Amino acid sequence: MPEIPTTGREWHLVARPQGWPQPSDFALREVSVPEPAEGQILVRNRYFSVDPYMRGRMNDVKSYVPPFQLDEPMDGGAVGQVLVSRAEGFKEGDHVLHGLGWREYAVLDARHATTVDPEAAPLPAYLGVLGMPGLTAYAGLLEVASFKEGDAVFVSGAAGAVGSEVGQIAKLKGASRVIGSAGSADKVRALVDELGFDAAFNYKDGPVADQLKEAAPDGIDVYFDNVGGDHLEAAIGRLNVHGRIAVCGMISQYNATEPTPAPRNLALVIGKRLRIQGLLVKDHAHLRDQFVREVSAWIRSGELKYRETVVEGVENGADAFLGMMRGENTGKMVVSLGE
Repeated sequence: MPEIPTTGREWHLVARPQGWPQPSDFALREVSVPEPAEGQILVRNRYFSVDPYMRGRMNDVKSYVPPFQLDEPMDGGAVGQVLVSRAEGFKEGDHVLHGLGWREYAVLDARHATTVDPEAAPLPAYLGVLGMPGLTAYAGLLEVASFKEGDAVFVSGAAGAVGSEVGQIAKLKGASRVIGSAGSADKVRALVDELGFDAAFNYKDGPVADQLKEAAPDGIDVYFDNVGGDHLEAAIGRLNVHGRIAVCGMISQYNATEPTPAPRNLALVIGKRLRIQGLLVKDHAHLRDQFVREVSAWIRSGELKYRETVVEGVENGADAFLGMMRGENTGKMVVSLGE
């Protein structure tokens, strides 16, 4: 019988960031752990996720997901082990995926948890390559961007959890050329040497438009946008007629304190008949079974590779988030809470 905790630590947002978040915007607090009610489970979290979308939730603005509340626990994807179950279909020892991360222990309605198999894949994979970022990549490329065999694809933020999977899926599905941008020489090498991108460049080495033109002399058909700004402008310039843009994120603008200029070449959308579509993974839940089946097979065969950046200890949760925002991760950034 596992020891049932009476207290646990959780991260609270204590101030709305102005521009880049600071460590002082967060507080790690010890709180009481309630007993689960009927229909609930108590989970000891093993890993929780830090993701770029969480930056938007730190602002008190209406959006597709409610903002974090001040002096309340933050949340996000997590995987853990059931300590107590008062819900049918869950038993002590089960491993589950749920949405109450940023804390050591979570009490939640069982209907908001999904069992996962640690024998089929390592637990952090359910937060990354087989989780929300992976489905985002899969749905964004294949459904939103209407990828088809022979397309040339450009992915910004290509060394991150989503971008690295987009590029590999494009290659596996028959892309004629896959190009990625990243923020360091090491990441650029990894994209080409490990993940099979045809070309990659460091956006810090010079104008993105010039580097993309060199990497894609015949243009591109699909742009998967994780960055926005100069990357989006460069992609519009290189897209071929009837090109498609899937807008997943615009991390270059998340910490801006002043309005950022739109791409200066938006008029090209008309003559090129481009399609630009935003992407929210929740709209593509119908693809989940197909996604898990296909991607897990690629992982088993070694055709699709993934990286994780693991930060140890709940006390380093805020630092992990800030590091992810600075691009210090390769692949999915997760926080480990220990065995």
